[in-house]
Amino acid sequence: MILSPVDAEFSFAVDVAVVGAGACGLCAGLAAAQAGAEVLILERDESALGTTAMSTGLIPAAGSALQKAAGVEDSPEQFANDICAKSKFRTDENIALSLAKESAATIDWLVEDQAVPLSLVDSFLYPGHTAKRMHGTPNRTGSELMGSLCAAAERAEVQILTEATVTDLFVDDDDRILGLRCRRPDGSNEDLECKALVLACCGFAGNPEMVHKYMPEIEAGLFFGHPGNKGDAVKWGTALGAAVADMNSYQGHGGVAKGYGIPILWPAIVEGGIQVNQEGLRFSNEALGYSEQAVNVLQQSGAVAWTFFDETRHNLMLEFDDYRDAVTAGAIRSADTLQGICEQTKLPFDAMQATLAEIDRLAANESADEFGRVFDAKNALAAPYYAVKVTGALFHTQGGLVVDENGQVLRPDGSQLPNLFAGGGAARGISGPDASGYIAGNGLVTATTFGRLAGITAAKLRRV
Repeated sequence: MILSPVDAEFSFAVDVAVVGAGACGLCAGLAAAQAGAEVLILERDESALGTTAMSTGLIPAAGSALQKAAGVEDSPEQFANDICAKSKFRTDENIALSLAKESAATIDWLVEDQAVPLSLVDSFLYPGHTAKRMHGTPNRTGSELMGSLCAAAERAEVQILTEATVTDLFVDDDDRILGLRCRRPDGSNEDLECKALVLACCGFAGNPEMVHKYMPEIEAGLFFGHPGNKGDAVKWGTALGAAVADMNSYQGHGGVAKGYGIPILWPAIVEGGIQVNQEGLRFSNEALGYSEQAVNVLQQSGAVAWTFFDETRHNLMLEFDDYRDAVTAGAIRSADTLQGICEQTKLPFDAMQATLAEIDRLAANESADEFGRVFDAKNALAAPYYAVKVTGALFHTQGGLVVDENGQVLRPDGSQLPNLFAGGGAARGISGPDASGYIAGNGLVTATTFGRLAGITAAKLRRV
């Protein structure tokens, strides 16, 4: 894992090496190259996909040019307060504000400098956000975002070495990274010299032992993340004396279509949909957020629930590629009557009738239910009805290496490791100590913004 430089046989050298070719790694590589550094991104897979490709690809930012053009009023302070409020102010408020202040610059840089076709999502408001600040590619998918970032890297002539699994780091007595070793498909090793290293290899959601140790409440959930997320960044960093924090934090999801592996996105819920268990009963405030809802779903009989909505929400969801895929795959059930949808889903008609009647009553009075969810007139559901069976899933971890505002890795005493950077899932996120602090986009705002800032700062070390 950590080797002495005397063991190295460097065959080539670059200014900045980046481990991982997801959104964080590509942003780091693009930013470092733009700053004049020679860059190499190393990716263990055959192609650059990573955790980002499995997401919606939506990036929140406050004060972007796209927001301003749409007349959306927002500020970094408002964004940071939303982040911290969701975690009950248990996250690092300075880092949250720093990221919020840099978020618009990241979006504008992606659009203007890297030609990533982002637009503002203005059709609904995600829970926890007080302004419309989500930015996404036309089909609102992470794979589309990754395709755009890879195209940008090709235009910038940023080299990506695929099928290169980094196994070891070469470190001197002052904890300075001098290079790394990667394993190639034929089993051979190559040693690369570098002046700075960016860890963009995500977290540890794909490591069952670490999940059991830090997040046992979600280990029974479906793992809906990249299998390469084995915790390498945390292992390397801690071996070098780096600080870690919020290791119990993660992004869950309470709405992955059972048997189809397609996430049913949360606009269906926040715009008025509900979740019921197999007895036809609601069991939580599903509108609080999709991350904490994962455990709530897993606690139901069969570890499943039904996301239940109507045609108004169905039409809204058609904006998303994932939902259209779910429709095409046959995951979405629909019927013109409550009786019909109950026959399709095997949900008890009497219980569902009572559940919907209670929502109508709450909506008429604009009052809260026993779980604290407030219903109003727009929450009333009307035939035709739609439903999809879902389960709880673990997407990615939110704890990791503690970094400063530029993504430079810190020791427990707050001092910097000389030339080590981290972002995305490799770094401590902004969701606080557990799943309840996650709001939509926390993962990608840290991936893209920490990636960009780490790349810029790492490029400066080429002159050292």
